[in-house]
Amino acid sequence: MSRIGNSPIEVPAGVTVTIGTNNEVTVKGPKGELSRQFSQDMIIEQNGNIIEVKRPSDKKEHRALHGLTRTLLNNMIVGTNELFKKELEINGVGYRAAKQGKKLVMNLGYSHQVEMEEIDGITIDVPQPNQIIISGPDKQKVGQFAANVREKRPPEPYKGKGIKYVDEHIRRKEGKAGSKK
Repeated sequence: MSRIGNSPIEVPAGVTVTIGTNNEVTVKGPKGELSRQFSQDMIIEQNGNIIEVKRPSDKKEHRALHGLTRTLLNNMIVGTNELFKKELEINGVGYRAAKQGKKLVMNLGYSHQVEMEEIDGITIDVPQPNQIIISGPDKQKVGQFAANVREKRPPEPYKGKGIKYVDEHIRRKEGKAGSKK
């Protein structure tokens, strides 16, 4: 029995959920609007401000989709009510980031500046030259964009230089030990 799939989703005030045909769900909230097509096998029911996801049978694929559908729906509701955000930290001498219009411009030790365009549904904030905050209502887009930014200069294990998540721990390695005779 799926414990995640069985737990009901409570819709907070200010958020409206519309369940259309073929399990097309639209969620509107104060921070944005998200829409997603879920599997037609899943049964999504709304009673007042509580949404329940049910599965038609105990087949393996239905059990797998049950918890996934509930979690994706819950993330849509949470994202439109309060934004998801990822915080990145830049470490290294001369490494810094700045925002120019809708572009994120980073100096990462290359011979050129690395520029990334802000995509729809994502906001980039640079409160300090070594800190980047990416936020938006869609958890998947926020996580993927943060991973793309981190990919431009991943942290290296010797000095820890590069872009890392704030809560990420970099495993350090020792340098060369020198010759032993």
